[in-house]
Amino acid sequence: MIRLMTAKDSAHVQHIARITWHETYRGLIPEDIQTKFIDRSYSNAMMLKRMEKSTVLIAECEGMPIGFANFTRKDEDGDSELTAMYILPSHQSIGYGEKLLKYALSMLSDAQQFFVYVDRRNTNGRAFYEKHGFELLDVFEEYFEGHLVETAQYVYYIHNPVLI
Repeated sequence: MIRLMTAKDSAHVQHIARITWHETYRGLIPEDIQTKFIDRSYSNAMMLKRMEKSTVLIAECEGMPIGFANFTRKDEDGDSELTAMYILPSHQSIGYGEKLLKYALSMLSDAQQFFVYVDRRNTNGRAFYEKHGFELLDVFEEYFEGHLVETAQYVYYIHNPVLI
């Protein structure tokens, strides 16, 4: 089941982010940098801010949160960004990511473009987005918490307006 996040879900989202980040980025991003990022980005205050300023969806399995997706509201250009999507490793590759993505896109039916940024070395994440119709726009270097990474920028075209 996919549903909107409530305040009661904060501890679950924090747990999912921590477990998934450490599994995904083991050997790619130093663990201390991961921990610093997760502690700041998923603090209780930030969880409330995420719920207030963006949309957070929860994926449940047998009534228990096992994943989430966080995306911005459509801006004045008709764009939105998927800022986070994490599924517990034990529940990956069985359709929850696709369900979260489809639900998010249904909520953005009047948007034009849906962006996501993924570490270039996150091959599973990149394969997921490419499989679901995201197109690679760019790969660039940037600093993440002081650590140099290569980021792949993807876009999903929700509406491709026809020029008249």
